[in-house]
Amino acid sequence: MITGKNYIGNKLSAKGTISHKTINPKLNLQNEIAFTEAISEEIEDAVELASQAFKSYRKVPGTDKARFLNAIADEILALDQHLIDAYITESGLPEGRAIGERGRTIMQLRSFAELVSNEDWKGNKIDLAIPDRQPLPKEDLRKTVIPIGPVVVFGASNFPFAFSAAGGDTASALAAGCPVIVKAHEMHSGTSELVASAIIKAAEKTGMPNGVFSHLSGRGPVVGAALVKHAKIKGVGFTGSIGAGRAIFDMASGREEPIPVYAEMGSINPVVITPKAIATRGESIASTYANSITLGTGQFCTNPGLILTVEDENTHTFIKDLAEKTTAIDAQCMLHPNIKAGYDKNGTIVTSQPGVATVSKLETAIAENYAASQVATVSGADFLANPKIHQEVFGPFSLVVKSKDEAELIEIIEALEGQLTGTIIAEEDEISNLENIVDAMVNRVGRIIFNGVPTGVEVCPSMQHGGPYPASSDAKYTSVGTDAIKRWVRPISYQSFPKELLPKSLQKNK
Repeated sequence: MITGKNYIGNKLSAKGTISHKTINPKLNLQNEIAFTEAISEEIEDAVELASQAFKSYRKVPGTDKARFLNAIADEILALDQHLIDAYITESGLPEGRAIGERGRTIMQLRSFAELVSNEDWKGNKIDLAIPDRQPLPKEDLRKTVIPIGPVVVFGASNFPFAFSAAGGDTASALAAGCPVIVKAHEMHSGTSELVASAIIKAAEKTGMPNGVFSHLSGRGPVVGAALVKHAKIKGVGFTGSIGAGRAIFDMASGREEPIPVYAEMGSINPVVITPKAIATRGESIASTYANSITLGTGQFCTNPGLILTVEDENTHTFIKDLAEKTTAIDAQCMLHPNIKAGYDKNGTIVTSQPGVATVSKLETAIAENYAASQVATVSGADFLANPKIHQEVFGPFSLVVKSKDEAELIEIIEALEGQLTGTIIAEEDEISNLENIVDAMVNRVGRIIFNGVPTGVEVCPSMQHGGPYPASSDAKYTSVGTDAIKRWVRPISYQSFPKELLPKSLQKNK
């Protein structure tokens, strides 16, 4: 049941006087339940509980943490249709998407459970002492990783399950041994609270310390800023806009004790399509990318917002075909009126720049909060000359850049900000000629794709979901896949330590 209250550990709390309601974007109406926003006393209580819980939770064996994570998955599934209905009502997304995203969330939890069920993920190192080594003896050294402490996770607007209350940031932090305080996204507060209730139940059933998880509501930066600045918070996970992500990063860096912020912020995901690929299978590529551009109303961080090619006699036909196929797809509801307003505003900024031409825009009457998909085009020279054209338009929008030659295309890639993904569409007999394009792309992205689409992020150990700034705040880490756990631990070496005082995984002599 949705209560509209905060979870301070396993206790519901609503001490504040300010509340908000979520919006059903399809109906463009407020939903019924009001959510009481957390006040400073509740924030302090949640952080203090997390800090106390950390003292014991950091020592919980991996097998017990695995039971906890699997129990969370079980409790989420037990919410059944009630949870799916809340997701649909608050997001405007269809039931199939809700079920699919829930499945991904369950898989993430179980993947981390499997990972921590043994110690292999820690990559422990043991270097035995050599007392008689000359000219100096060698000390016994053993290295492992330990959790960093209580973590704040910000729920994402576009993934009410997979990047929110029990999403990848929360699952990986709990797997690492860090208590988590979730700042719920105000667009899906009810969905988030239901998932939070599942986490609390799982913690109680598996004997985890009270405070291992808390869940707070609040619009705007007030609650989030108080959490990030709190001295007992040791890390932050964030998925959202560049502006909000950078503000959180700056707050965390400005603390007396700076803490890491793992923010996944923005990307236009460049796609290079060679002229030969267009000539050979342009219509097929146009169909594939029309579906990718409009998938989920374009509300994915991996949406292909930039298509790059070298202009030739087939370019105009391809662009026209892509535009027609994109706008032929029925308009879909966006997550929230604010996101729809942002889509309209940023799309207008890009398409109003000198040299940018709108090829096709869905002009039929559409319902409130539904997005008109759009394809625009610009020359390579105009793109290079105007950084305003480079910005992300979050929604079903893509800009096709027509380069005069390969050298200009590579210059464009090198001029881009950091990106989550880059894609190359080419024919097999062109592979030997792609090295320069690949080299340029690898330097700007976290994941590079050949003859595919960037939308769709596989959850597996080899996935890298991050990239150079501003795609993410730290390009060394991923927010998807089991390596996401590395964000919430730090290395520690034990030198010449008595065996009895070492962690069990370091007590062996090999």
